[in-house]
Amino acid sequence: MQSNSTEVATKSEVQPYVDGYSRKAYLKFILPSLMGAMLFLAPIYYKGKVTIGIGVLAEFFQGVFDGYLHIFMTCVMVLSVLGVIYAQVVKPKWVMRSSFFSSLFIINSFWMAVRSLGAIFAVLTLFEFGPEWIYGGSTGGTVLYSLIPVLTTWFLFAGLLMPLILEFGLMEFIGSIFRKVMKPLFKLPGRSSIDAFASWMGSGTVGVLITTRQYEEGFYTKREAAVISTTFSVASVAFSLVVITFIGLEDMFVQFYSAVIIGGLVAAVICPRIPPLSLKKDEYYEPVGKQISEAVPEHTSNFKWGVQKAVEKAESVPSYGSVAVKGLKNVLDIWFGLLPLVMALGTIALVIAEFTPFFTYLSYPIVGLLNLLQIPAAAEAAPAMLVGFADMFLPAVIGSGIENELSRFVIAAVSMTQLIYMSEVGVLLMKSKIPVTFLDLIIIFLQRTIITLPIIAWLAHTFFF
Repeated sequence: MQSNSTEVATKSEVQPYVDGYSRKAYLKFILPSLMGAMLFLAPIYYKGKVTIGIGVLAEFFQGVFDGYLHIFMTCVMVLSVLGVIYAQVVKPKWVMRSSFFSSLFIINSFWMAVRSLGAIFAVLTLFEFGPEWIYGGSTGGTVLYSLIPVLTTWFLFAGLLMPLILEFGLMEFIGSIFRKVMKPLFKLPGRSSIDAFASWMGSGTVGVLITTRQYEEGFYTKREAAVISTTFSVASVAFSLVVITFIGLEDMFVQFYSAVIIGGLVAAVICPRIPPLSLKKDEYYEPVGKQISEAVPEHTSNFKWGVQKAVEKAESVPSYGSVAVKGLKNVLDIWFGLLPLVMALGTIALVIAEFTPFFTYLSYPIVGLLNLLQIPAAAEAAPAMLVGFADMFLPAVIGSGIENELSRFVIAAVSMTQLIYMSEVGVLLMKSKIPVTFLDLIIIFLQRTIITLPIIAWLAHTFFF
């Protein structure tokens, strides 16, 4: 009897909260999640632009090591290829017995070829050796010196710190709160609102990274992951400011971003309801199965249920050390597995855009649509409507040379709503396990262009010009 009374007393002291959880359990959810929200979701005005905490860290890190990151990442790309060769020839035990290292270095011949091409392009660009159309400032030079350093630093801090929003219950809490909005409007779980907000305030690639991890851990179905990554991985406010400034219309940022939001929301409602996204199966990633339930029991508020599920998730974390290891693996996977692909496919896309008439020929049907929408300089503007598929900044580059302000406005706004950029988001999706094919990406890009172009053109004619 005495031992039983002691157990009861101990339990009442250690677990004074409802649902059987202690103060320590609640703090394990609240503190890391609050830190994650501050780093990934809270807007910060920094150096004249709006960004997020990890953006500040990434920019500071990039500034400190400016002039060295492209050299460092060239070495990493070369090592990633040598690692594949070593692993597949020697088959060391530390690779074969580790699921992480096996997935990193035991890859099929196609991805091996693309990874090797990325390393070759990086070396040629670094030493300015070989054909200039590969290492030039508008092709390989843009990828290695402008894009790779930004992605390196963003993914360093996003990968290391992402467990703060994924592992300690924040997704479960937000999911329960926003379920009633996301489910009927976009046919998505409530937790997808975090992916969208992280993209909006930070980077579209960060949003895709979050979605990828959630899909591979059983929290999104194939359809949900495909929809979120191609519909809600929006360009950040910071990048939008760069684009509108580059195109010479910075005094119209409010009108510009309003048009982007309206067009993006319409596309977000329509695209998930039509093929190819509507044809994706509502099945979870097979190796892990379904790991989520956002259904709220009767007589329980969304808030209370969200807190309960969040604390359960936080309690399931074995140790902070295991979370740190998972974050480090995220970074290594991106640096060794993804960035060589960005270098390869990004360079190829820019070479096609810069040195071939490919996008000009493809844009001929767009000329008629632009004329119908009364967009001036339609023939000049049409290629800018499609070249964004290669890289998100190319439409602004092409559009900046057009004299008419309305045309430049429409080009910039549409480019922000297209979302599928092969030099960044496209490569990340192709590398992920999310069931989205290259053909899917082309179709979704065209769908978003066709949907948002008339809306933005109408807004521009009616309210802004």
